[in-house]
Amino acid sequence: MIHHIPNILSKEQVSYFRTEMEKVEWMNGQKTTGSMSKNVKNNQQLDAEHPLTQHLGNIILHELSQHALFTSAALPLHILPPYFNRYENGETFGFHVDNAIRWLPGSNQKIRTDLSCTIFLSEPEDYEGGELVVEDTYGYHEVKLPAGDLILYPSTSVHEVSPVTSGCRMASFFWLQSMIREDAERHMLFNLDQSIQNLRMQLGDTHAEAVKLTSLYHNLIRKWAEI
Repeated sequence: MIHHIPNILSKEQVSYFRTEMEKVEWMNGQKTTGSMSKNVKNNQQLDAEHPLTQHLGNIILHELSQHALFTSAALPLHILPPYFNRYENGETFGFHVDNAIRWLPGSNQKIRTDLSCTIFLSEPEDYEGGELVVEDTYGYHEVKLPAGDLILYPSTSVHEVSPVTSGCRMASFFWLQSMIREDAERHMLFNLDQSIQNLRMQLGDTHAEAVKLTSLYHNLIRKWAEI
């Protein structure tokens, strides 16, 4: 499933990110992609080793750790450090699929990429084109969100960033391994968790039905989790 998670970053944080990113040199995005994706990738990226990339990435990771809706939708086990990209002057990243396995930087640990994430750092009116297009069994989904909002979608999806015909599109992107491998099971747990939260708001945390459903939620995680 595709999830729109609003307000991962505040407008003030987005402004800070953009101001700092304008001060550094960007590199050709093809330097960080595989042989197949090079044929369709035409964008700019911040160097993954640059101190600013690591600084801004740490801010994002902190905000994600505090965001209940993101945690409910993703149930993250490992989150790879965020990267940053920029598209302008017709730049695009044609249809491709993300690598299934990635290395956790600075370690010998491999991460299975269950979910792909994009945080938009430009407002929709700041650029033309640049939609994130995600293909699944229900068709094509075009995504263009307010700055600070995140889109979360299965890494198994074929997707693209359409050409930016005017203006500039900035974003952060990264991957994560979920405790729950199967997308359908994650979606069921998300819906159950959201129902529990609504029930707790209406009836209170100690209501018998809220306690029963909370028990069911955690027992399903015990059954399905890979940790």
